[in-house]
Amino acid sequence: MSNDNKSIHEFDFDLICEYFSFIERQGPGSPEVTRKALSFIDNLNDKSRIADLGCGTGGQTMVLAQNAPGQFTGVDLFSKFIDLFNQNTKKLNLQNRVKGITGSMENLPFQEEEFDLIWSEGAIYNIGYERGLNEWRKSLSPGGFIAVSEASWFTEKRPEEIHKFWMEAYPEIDTIPNKVAQLQKAGYVPVATFILPENCWTEHFYVPQVAAQKAFLKKYAGNKTAEELIANQRHEAELYSKYSAYYGYAFYIGKKL
Repeated sequence: MSNDNKSIHEFDFDLICEYFSFIERQGPGSPEVTRKALSFIDNLNDKSRIADLGCGTGGQTMVLAQNAPGQFTGVDLFSKFIDLFNQNTKKLNLQNRVKGITGSMENLPFQEEEFDLIWSEGAIYNIGYERGLNEWRKSLSPGGFIAVSEASWFTEKRPEEIHKFWMEAYPEIDTIPNKVAQLQKAGYVPVATFILPENCWTEHFYVPQVAAQKAFLKKYAGNKTAEELIANQRHEAELYSKYSAYYGYAFYIGKKL
């Protein structure tokens, strides 16, 4: 199909937002992985300030707030996601500690050194890994932590089909050692790095989309753009099934010097 390698960003933002609001997580991940990454963060207390950038509807933010002390701020570009985010805080009785605001990770509405932890699961690619590490560092307090999950190559060489797909979708994808070196160069001490298990992509991301896709296509029957969006997501799932040995997400955790 001509749209096989179409980037998700080439679709209408409102349509993307509506589609991904059908599922709990807007990217690969799991509660277990969120808790594992959190286990490398120390010195959090009731007064700690934590920001989740590109929070979506807050799947991972709620896990963080249920497993760590502090005040949490979720930031996402899409107001629909933030509406759902704030609804979720009330359902879980977290509204006194967790709030979502609409904003851009390219222009954060925060003061310098305001946060003790900046979190971002599967979202830093929107601004770019290196740029995000460098710009977000200003909002971290001395000794503060950054924790992000990022698309990464697991091997030095990979089949041409998947290499071409990622070069078109996100050219900044790189090997794990290179990503760690970029973290260090940006002014952080590398604390931990680990690869997300495959179930973060399958049962926690692609499988929940199956039902969402049926409902979405029924609602937008005959809408070519909606059909292309679903075809795009299905193609991504097929590629992962075929080439998961070569790429995935890795968590990168660093401490600001």
